[in-house]
Amino acid sequence: MLTLTELKPIVEENVRTALDEDVGNGDITAELIPASDHKRARVISRQTAVVCGQAWVDEVFRQVDPSVKVQWLVKDGDLVERDQVLFRLEGSARSLLTGERAALNLLQTLSGTATLSHEYAQRVADTPVTLLDTRKTIPGLRMAQKYAVSCGGCSNHRIGLYDAFLIKENHIMACGGIEQAIATARKNHPGKPVEIEVETEEQLERALVAGADIVMLDNFSPERMVAAVKQTAGRAKLEASGNITDETLMDYANTGVDYISIGALTKHCRAVDLSMRIIED
Repeated sequence: MLTLTELKPIVEENVRTALDEDVGNGDITAELIPASDHKRARVISRQTAVVCGQAWVDEVFRQVDPSVKVQWLVKDGDLVERDQVLFRLEGSARSLLTGERAALNLLQTLSGTATLSHEYAQRVADTPVTLLDTRKTIPGLRMAQKYAVSCGGCSNHRIGLYDAFLIKENHIMACGGIEQAIATARKNHPGKPVEIEVETEEQLERALVAGADIVMLDNFSPERMVAAVKQTAGRAKLEASGNITDETLMDYANTGVDYISIGALTKHCRAVDLSMRIIED
């Protein structure tokens, strides 16, 4: 699981980008408010959701105005109810309003990812299968979304193209075959996990003999996956992928595969409905 300590530089970069595109060279609307005005505000969730993005919100107001006080009433991974207060703010009214949209955009997107991941994780909670995300993430927010996936109770696949092999059909064709692809992967980067995609039982056996760590079963039916688990007999980990829907998820989870990868965790997330309101004194 990614930690906020290792994500700190990425959080700072995410926020800097968000503020650059939103605030630009100044918030001309906030300038309508006297600079001396001091206000309090609160942010609530308009729906049941899993919260994620505290560090990003804190960083928004740190970059906008370090004197703004942020008081959290929940933490990342908490399941909150409709109309529940997530955090309170106190500081310059200009600063609160300037940081509002960037903070809420990040919080609602990451909470949406965490919420969807929580829903999927709950469906398979009584099975031993691990649900994995994919690289189908919002550009620029990959690490943030992968953190959100873990806050929701699912797990991360590889982070990018650099930390593990995932040898797919086109790679196999370009390398000259399954055996050649796996052998070259071992030679080029010893110690890196080697996963390979197969479409048939014959390809599965070749991948197992060649020493793949993980085999992705692409578009296998649940029945074929049960047979593939038996065929593999513990020689490698197995991952189910392709055309797995809400209706068929449990069918695949009960086949005995180790992992199910679901692109929807990050690409089908819907932003959580949040609202910030200034508190009248």
